[in-house]
Amino acid sequence: MSWSVVGDTVRDMSVSIRAASEVDDAVVAAFARLIPQLSSSSPAPTAADLLAIVDNPNSVLFLAEVDGALVGSLTLVFYRIPTGLKAWIEDVVVDASARGHGVGEALNLAAIAEARARGAKNVSLTSRSSREAANRLYQRLGFTPYETNLYRYSLDD
Repeated sequence: MSWSVVGDTVRDMSVSIRAASEVDDAVVAAFARLIPQLSSSSPAPTAADLLAIVDNPNSVLFLAEVDGALVGSLTLVFYRIPTGLKAWIEDVVVDASARGHGVGEALNLAAIAEARARGAKNVSLTSRSSREAANRLYQRLGFTPYETNLYRYSLDD
């Protein structure tokens, strides 16, 4: 699958969004550059880590390219529960050099389209309150805050 977003949606760049179908050295190098911009505590994924996402039928690794350079990514995960199929967006990251130009918007629109095509009931995500631009984007796209308590049980010792 491939989505191209141009014109009003992407302000001054031509962004191409695609679902990764393979993992090569360029993809691994891009994640080595992107992941530290997302999380200072997480190591960059290996080729095997990325391939596990790409090969999983319940996940889609979206890649954003500008002029042939990988400048962003988003992981969309599907899971089935008794009340239906749900989708979850994780690890949205756009290179600092490409922020503010519609790359994150294009990635999210591609993920929403894929979730809709697969019949998901909804698409959820979380975002730190300190990521003000990202939170404005999500609300502009139609995501609404959901009243809940998020709990996490760490399995790391």
